[in-house]
Amino acid sequence: MAVVLPFDPVAEPSIEGIVDLVRPGMEQVNALILSRTGSDVTMIPEVAQHLISSGGKRLRPMLTLATAELSGYSGDGAVKLAASVEFMHTATLLHDDVVDDSEMRRGKLAARMLWGNEASVLVGDFLLGQAFRMMVEVGNMRALDILSTAAVVIAEGEVAQLAAAKNTATTEDEYLAVIRGKTAELFAAACEVGPVIAGRDKAEQAACRSYGMNLGIAFQLVDDALDYGGSRAKLGKNVGDDFREGKITLPIVLAFRRGNDEERAFWRRCLEEGEIADGDLERAMDILARHRALADTVDRARHYGAIAQDALGLFPNGAAKQALLDVVEFCVERAR
Repeated sequence: MAVVLPFDPVAEPSIEGIVDLVRPGMEQVNALILSRTGSDVTMIPEVAQHLISSGGKRLRPMLTLATAELSGYSGDGAVKLAASVEFMHTATLLHDDVVDDSEMRRGKLAARMLWGNEASVLVGDFLLGQAFRMMVEVGNMRALDILSTAAVVIAEGEVAQLAAAKNTATTEDEYLAVIRGKTAELFAAACEVGPVIAGRDKAEQAACRSYGMNLGIAFQLVDDALDYGGSRAKLGKNVGDDFREGKITLPIVLAFRRGNDEERAFWRRCLEEGEIADGDLERAMDILARHRALADTVDRARHYGAIAQDALGLFPNGAAKQALLDVVEFCVERAR
């Protein structure tokens, strides 16, 4: 069965604004990505291009280019940092799929299903190495510090998620801490380096970081809701994968707290013990709907999205600012 998420009947938000804004820069980013995945080791470009060419929106590098433009930057440093951000993101996806035993990624077979876990992990490491090479080439120590710190925080977030996996006692605060590290940190870093390489003051750097962090949290919360109320086309993976993998996400945290003893026993059996029978996903969706867990997860995403938009108040109105505001609307409302 499908669960319909309650979205307001307004015009569908779009990221066309940021796509148009950064089109010339993204052409350079894409060319750089193609050149930096080259290797004499044949498997490396094969695995890397399988994921890189699979239709992702490349939102994170677009954010780097857009915040650089918002900050009045002109130069090629933003292109290399944007490509670095995309390589970091791709590396985490390759690693995530191994950790999660995922079969699908962006609507295609995950790389691990075609080349194996070892190749996926090692190619992810190759991409991280290339990302850091490009950061060094830019020559901005502060930007290097931001992105290298992000790599550490992301890894910590992955380990924290692993530690919290299948733990139905996870609180909302604990879960938010995980997604700040695992997902939102790269959004924050991608946005912060724009004003950094433009030499803008600390207040504007902090504003862009706040924008990215809160956008990243909103983005992940909507993903959490979509796993139970979306479609495979929008997810790029199978609906219910989080449930089958025993992932504790915000909808589960809310439903577990609000449920009765029988429902909590159901969550423990399915998520902690991994005993999932036919019809359990449908029952999970019924319980989530009964306790408004999906709707409230989306409401929380809207809250963080509003914080992200407010963070840009320091900047004058213009095409770059409007494009970034529109990205928030798109990310929060994409499950409609």
